Amino acid sequence: MCLIAFAHDSHPRYRLVLMANRDEYRDRPTEPASFWSDAPFVLAGRDLQGGGTWLGVTTAGKVAAVTNYRDPRQQVTNPPSRGSLVAEYLRDGTMTAKGLHARLQRDAGQYDGFNLVYGTVGELYYFTNRGGSSGPVSPGIHGLSNHLLDTRWPKLVEAKARLERLLTRDDLRHDDLLQAMADPSPFADEQLPDTGIGPEFERFLSPIFIQGERYATRSTSVITVSRDGEVRFTELSHDLPGLTPLSFSFRLTAVPGP
Repeated sequence: MCLIAFAHDSHPRYRLVLMANRDEYRDRPTEPASFWSDAPFVLAGRDLQGGGTWLGVTTAGKVAAVTNYRDPRQQVTNPPSRGSLVAEYLRDGTMTAKGLHARLQRDAGQYDGFNLVYGTVGELYYFTNRGGSSGPVSPGIHGLSNHLLDTRWPKLVEAKARLERLLTRDDLRHDDLLQAMADPSPFADEQLPDTGIGPEFERFLSPIFIQGERYATRSTSVITVSRDGEVRFTELSHDLPGLTPLSFSFRLTAVPGP
């Protein structure tokens, strides 16, 4: 997952509104979003190479998403999959956000750079193993790309602005949220960060929606959680043209948070 914009406790009808693009190599095997047969309360896609997932939610209201932290100068030898952090948190019905935080503080150095948003639909936390400020996520509109939470990379600023405009509506349409993440326009070179990969690759990765032969935006996901506990999850795969979005809807078994 490489671009996430989300609104936490910022809309009169919704506790959480999240839209996200997963950028990945096209040949990395992936299973589309579904309720997992071995953990039927988990709704998420699956990375069939690493065994984890990039984004998911549970019927009890746990939610988690991960992005990579881009810095080729800091690499770990044979690291575990960062997606396993999301999968294990969602699968473990006894693991609380506090428990995951303790594990992250102990084990985060084993992984390549990552950002993790996790918690429940009513109470979110952020953790990074690259020196940023980890802790509770305040109500508001936030975003993650491949640096720290709310870093002002141009595509992240634009994605948050698009979400903010959509939040002026009383009823949010998933089609509109999907469309907000579909812009392949690159940003000007002078606006781009220097993450050590060179200007050509920075330019290639700059759009909200990445189009490449080997590496691209593979899917777009939208999650909305109403204040009365209705969850809607939509995933649009971009692996083949013309695919119909997958749509799921369920009511939380409990409504966590204030």
